[in-house]
Amino acid sequence: MLSPEVLAISMFAGLLIGLFMGHPLAFVLGGLAVIFGFLGPGPQVFGTIINRVYGAMDNYVLVAVPLFIFMARLLSDSGVTDRMFEVLRQLLGPVRGGLTLAVIGVSVLLAATTGIIGASMTVMGLLALPAMMQHNYQKEISCGAIAAGGSLGILIPPSIMLIIMGSYASLSVGQLFAAALIPGVVLALLYGLYVGLRSFIQPQLGPPMTREERDAVSTRSLMGLVARLVVPPLLLVLGVLGSIFAGIATATEAASIGAFIALLLVIAYGRFTWRGFHESVVDAGKTTTMVLFVVVGATAFTGVFIAGGGIDVASEFVTGLGLGKWGTLVVMLLMVFVLGMFLDWLGIILICFPLFLPLAAEFGFDKLWFVVIIALVLQTSFLTPPFGYALFYLKGVAPPGVETGHIYRGVMPFIGLILFGTLLCIIYPQLILWLPELLFE
Repeated sequence: MLSPEVLAISMFAGLLIGLFMGHPLAFVLGGLAVIFGFLGPGPQVFGTIINRVYGAMDNYVLVAVPLFIFMARLLSDSGVTDRMFEVLRQLLGPVRGGLTLAVIGVSVLLAATTGIIGASMTVMGLLALPAMMQHNYQKEISCGAIAAGGSLGILIPPSIMLIIMGSYASLSVGQLFAAALIPGVVLALLYGLYVGLRSFIQPQLGPPMTREERDAVSTRSLMGLVARLVVPPLLLVLGVLGSIFAGIATATEAASIGAFIALLLVIAYGRFTWRGFHESVVDAGKTTTMVLFVVVGATAFTGVFIAGGGIDVASEFVTGLGLGKWGTLVVMLLMVFVLGMFLDWLGIILICFPLFLPLAAEFGFDKLWFVVIIALVLQTSFLTPPFGYALFYLKGVAPPGVETGHIYRGVMPFIGLILFGTLLCIIYPQLILWLPELLFE
């Protein structure tokens, strides 16, 4: 039987080796659980693991995951996203950096209606980036705004990540949604302020739309487009978040409301087809299956890690550093940041929470505040090379002339803004706690 110290080091070494070999995270986690279950605590641990996995699968809150994914796919099929960008492009085009600001604005709306990074990144990459290149916007700032704005979907509710976090941290998803809303808006404002100031100081980074282009659409018709294309998605957001915050519906019930309203929007815009409906259901099933496979693998991995004493070893190591309350918080956030370069958010949550949550409780951190702080830092996992998913999504749809170097250089300032936004929420915890205290206490 392996000692707890050897077990902890070997399991994480095996995790890194399996990922660098290109194997899927779910099967790396599950495979390591089986191997080290025999080498560590012994075969008797598998009964406990089966119970843990069943408990995770029996969680009613997770029903919201396929419903929100289904809602996102329906909204994508409605075509409203494409036209929202065109409306905001016309509204903000006369301003320096207007297209970049439009990208961030649409990204916030997409985050609040879909919560799916892939959808936001693909749409913005296909629609916005060619338009920005056509108007001679700098490639780096354009790519950075699209990647950072698209990644807001995991933070601004309704967010699948927050649902998983709430499930594993035993927190109300409604409270978690309320807690993450203001920090998400703060990040969006920081992005907008950054691109706006840079474009104002250096107009060549984001030239304004010409007068001829602006006059091509009358103000009256533009207001009509806003009412027809921007207001309905906002009503969807109010329907979902409003029902949760008002205590009318749980997150799962609100997800079904959102999916129904999204279906009505697809029908109202004349984009409904049975083929598209079938594909939306299948896509929701595929994505949900991927998420739940990772949940099963990570549950098994952490079960063996805990049973073998690995959690105690890691906890003693962190507390033994003698860094105190805030120093320990910095170490935990640094671990999340570094892991974000190699793992996706789901793997980081399921691996780190069993260690981090007891440490946070030991040092007296508010659990709701702590989870949102982790969610903020996890924004960087989409932007940090070499495995940032937003970088791959954007490169896959970028027009000719946009190289990987442009994307990497473009996201660096936004990674800094995420860390600055996290620091603000650490210094001013009410940015996180005020809204849930107002709504739920």
